[in-house]
Amino acid sequence: MRTPFIRNHQLNLIKKQVGQLQQACTTVSDPKVIESVRSNAPFKVMEAFPGATEAEQKLLGSFASLNTPKEFQSYLQSLEDDMLPFEKVEEKQLKKLFPKVKKLKVPDLAAMDLRYVTYLGWTDIAANKMFLVYRLNDRLVGVEGRFTPVQKKSVCFLCNRHEEVALFSAVTKSRPANASPDYYKAIGNYMCVNSETCNKNITNVTMLERFISDIVL
Repeated sequence: MRTPFIRNHQLNLIKKQVGQLQQACTTVSDPKVIESVRSNAPFKVMEAFPGATEAEQKLLGSFASLNTPKEFQSYLQSLEDDMLPFEKVEEKQLKKLFPKVKKLKVPDLAAMDLRYVTYLGWTDIAANKMFLVYRLNDRLVGVEGRFTPVQKKSVCFLCNRHEEVALFSAVTKSRPANASPDYYKAIGNYMCVNSETCNKNITNVTMLERFISDIVL
């Protein structure tokens, strides 16, 4: 039995590339175009798995030879056992990450399928707060910020998709050596109002890790 190695955002990338190949197979009549997609799609997937073993590489690239919607669907379903879930966390762990929040409202952790979670995200509408939890540099970290809905769709900086967004701004813990006692700096970005939607869309964690690093490090 293989050790799970595919994280949620990587699966989303695989789905995207598989979808592009499936679309080419069903809508494109030029064989050269289809073959170009067959070679490019697996290459883009492999880029997301620089440390993949030979067996993992074989699995990841095997969709290149598929042709029918049923074959593509079966392939994606076959990856479920290879999913590496977000780590299980308890409510008390989340409260330790946000010690200054006296009445922290946490999401329903038991209802989540952690295989499809890249980051934990939830909002406290009453307090206009958003919370993010992610493992960065082998440490579970939490980011708390102000949540300001903008009542329109725009591009989320995390998943790069056009969704309902809010301005999420958080105060960074880093400060210049000669900063005054009342110094603070907030960093803000537009991100999905619905974290579940964002987790379904996100294909790369570079922006997520950069944002969290700027806040907590």
